[in-house]
Amino acid sequence: MTAPTRPETGARPGRDAPPVPGAAQPLVVSGALAASVVTITGLVILTPLVVAGWIAAPHSGLGLPGVVRTATCLWLAAHHVEITLSGAGRIGMLPLGLVLLPGALLWRAGRWVVRTGEMTKLSDIGYAALALAVPYAALCGALALASRSRLAAPSLPEAVIAGFLLALCAGGLGGARALAPWGRLFRLMPPRSRSVVLGTAGALAVLTAGGALLAAGSLAAHLGEYRAMNAALAPGLVGGSLLVLAQLAYVPNAVGWAICYSLGPGFAFGTSTVVAPTGAALGPLPLFPMLAGLPASTGGIPGWVSVWVLALPYLAGIVGGLLVARAAPTPACEVAPLWGFACGVATGCVIGVLAAFSGGPLGSGRLAAVGPSGWQAAVVAVLEIGVSAAVATGIANWLRVRRDPELAAARALRVPSRPSRPVMPPAPGKGGHRIYVDPWAGEADDEPPGDHPPLGPSMLP
Repeated sequence: MTAPTRPETGARPGRDAPPVPGAAQPLVVSGALAASVVTITGLVILTPLVVAGWIAAPHSGLGLPGVVRTATCLWLAAHHVEITLSGAGRIGMLPLGLVLLPGALLWRAGRWVVRTGEMTKLSDIGYAALALAVPYAALCGALALASRSRLAAPSLPEAVIAGFLLALCAGGLGGARALAPWGRLFRLMPPRSRSVVLGTAGALAVLTAGGALLAAGSLAAHLGEYRAMNAALAPGLVGGSLLVLAQLAYVPNAVGWAICYSLGPGFAFGTSTVVAPTGAALGPLPLFPMLAGLPASTGGIPGWVSVWVLALPYLAGIVGGLLVARAAPTPACEVAPLWGFACGVATGCVIGVLAAFSGGPLGSGRLAAVGPSGWQAAVVAVLEIGVSAAVATGIANWLRVRRDPELAAARALRVPSRPSRPVMPPAPGKGGHRIYVDPWAGEADDEPPGDHPPLGPSMLP
């Protein structure tokens, strides 16, 4: 009879213990269960907010079934699903801050699915994400059908597609994080891809910080108009709290608009309107206090602020290029700018997606075009950030090669050396002759004699 072995020192029960055979649930069951829990949790969180608004505004005419349908529409709006209102048209400019709620829940659900399925390979994360995304998309489609009424109708295709994509991305990232820390996962990438991702993250961080400062500064400059709009609404205690939450949810939209403003194309708030560094032309605005931060013109903006705003994309490109060169220096200095430009392309694609989702229609009338243009913001961002990142990467990589002996030696090996003919020094004294030595002279002796005719008197001129 063998004696029981003691557990290892420092082992944590329930986490470091080996998995029990047969204890893992089927992946399909785990994904469906996690999708159901996420949907129910989201509705439970949003329903009290809708009930509070219903109590604060009893003249809305909604009953309890209407409150539940409104909470369901708000949950779908958190997935950026357009809603068609009766007599108003499509509502597509939705707060990006609400996406954090289903994103965080799906993140936790992805981690739970991976741990419950006892997965140990990174290649299995895709299956776990699909097991979560497919039933979650079906639930979003069912909610879109169940919440339809004569007043509001969410888009069924957008509900299915947005639910699937959000669950696939957030659940997949959560599942990957359950396997290993971000640092270890990041080191699994190839060096070149890792450098481009790092440079893109740095450029986006600079743009986000600059956009947040620009939006906050513009709102602070128009603080009087903000207070006037807030006083005109007179929302009360409960309504004021809900209004503050709504404005906080629109903060990511404001940051995205500020980034597009610094890029140059700007954004619109209605047909035939524009807000850009070159000028601003706005029409009547809805009574929403956060809109007080929109500049009515560019005449009152100081010159140094304009220079800083226009220099923001180039600064982001320089930071991204420096990070690319630092993460993966290469002895081929002529190739380094291409990787910096790839960082700019990736950053431009992210900015284009952010610009496309930060705007949308606010009805079928004059406010049918609200927000920046996604493709224009992407193209300008690629040109501005990509070129500055390419230049910064090329210069930083060249300086790194000059300072690093290993990179300098590797670059010296890449440059082929051309052979030169040795020259004998001239004989001393007057009338000396310079003799050129042919290093390939001995090769003629190795050739077969039949290749050349024999020398003789007939060969003389």
